[in-house]
Amino acid sequence: MAFSTEGLRKKTIGVITRRQFIKTSLVGAAALGAGELVFPRYGAARQKELKMLQWVHFVPGYDKWFRDTYIREWGEKNNTKVILDTIGLSGLNARAAAEVSARKGHDLFMFLWPKPDMEHQVIDHSEIYQECEKNVGKPIDLAIRSTYNPRTKKYYGFSDSFVPDPVNYRKDLWDSVGMFPNTWDDVRIGGAKIKKKHNVPVGIGLANEIDTNMAMRAIMYAFGSSVQDAAGNPVLNSKETLEAVKFVKALYNECMTPEVFTWDASANNRFMISGKGSLALNAISITRTAEKTAPEIAKKIWLAKACKGPVRRMGLEHVMDVYVIWKFADNIEGAKKFLVDYISDFRTAFLASEFYNFPCWPGTVPDLKKLVSYDKKADPPTKYAVLEDVLDWATNVGYPGYANAAIDEIFSTWIISTMFARAASGMMSPQDAINAADRKVKKIFKKWQKKGVV
Repeated sequence: MAFSTEGLRKKTIGVITRRQFIKTSLVGAAALGAGELVFPRYGAARQKELKMLQWVHFVPGYDKWFRDTYIREWGEKNNTKVILDTIGLSGLNARAAAEVSARKGHDLFMFLWPKPDMEHQVIDHSEIYQECEKNVGKPIDLAIRSTYNPRTKKYYGFSDSFVPDPVNYRKDLWDSVGMFPNTWDDVRIGGAKIKKKHNVPVGIGLANEIDTNMAMRAIMYAFGSSVQDAAGNPVLNSKETLEAVKFVKALYNECMTPEVFTWDASANNRFMISGKGSLALNAISITRTAEKTAPEIAKKIWLAKACKGPVRRMGLEHVMDVYVIWKFADNIEGAKKFLVDYISDFRTAFLASEFYNFPCWPGTVPDLKKLVSYDKKADPPTKYAVLEDVLDWATNVGYPGYANAAIDEIFSTWIISTMFARAASGMMSPQDAINAADRKVKKIFKKWQKKGVV
């Protein structure tokens, strides 16, 4: 995942600037800079103000379109001064906590994952879902399971888009051993052959970072394992989980190198683009970056669907865009209208993101399959066609249930990543690693059950 962790970018439009945000003292927060100011035409009634915060998008062209075109035009049409701040991935949680503590901040705050633990700090977003459904049709189930709490009957967020998480692989290397990464057994067997023949390893993280979190869950789901069941009960300690952990241990021993234990969120990007890896799980950030910076290696990196396991073919969304509107926001109605209007214009956003942001509202990009089937920036131009049926093999964090506060805490504290790493490294036996993780998982579920939100 090639996320920028730079501080907020400072931009000025016209002659008016905004003073730099006070830096949060919380660990991991990124510095906030002046946002984008969009002004109504002269002679208009007194303008309203809408303050937004988003991450620094992986695709610079998306930020440029959103900042310089979309919010400017929306602000003019709605007599609103739109203030946009962008922040690196690592600062999102700390910035949100600071705003909640101060009871002051942005009207619209965008996370890259569900935030059910902040349910009591946000409005019910059901009205926005209802209005969008009137305009563009129903959202995908993935969006609902990432923003709705069936226990409290509340939408604690609103999702406009998600990012697919395909397999990125070196076609030349896999062709050299006569294999294709269709199943997880293919990855282990083919990866071992490639490592032996070319000394090029598989690269799937075993560290405390978001890509590892996604990859390990993809393997668990493919093996029939999960953290919770469909009803929201913890079920980590199972024979299916044991088989998944044993598989990852074998995968590491046969195909990988110790560097995966210390990876960060962009390590697998660097790994593949440098030519040092045969396969990684990631968004199309790897291929898109290679197209711009290493066109020769880009020709060799192809995409495949999430791998099939003994039980199913299943992967995660790589990231889930989730907007929230704080209860203490100054312009709640303006924030609601912005999201409704943005969804209606989402086809342009999909194109500006270079197929990175997939719609949670399929009606907004009715020609999606045609668009991804041929892309002139890609070599071959059909490279992204594999994403056309992504909803058949992508699911939410918390599968087969909904994302919830317990799942979020487990995800954020790296319990699953640590479980797999302990077993793969030999620090613990697979079953001991599962037992240690299961105790923590049950404790977390019990805590949130007492709070009445799980």
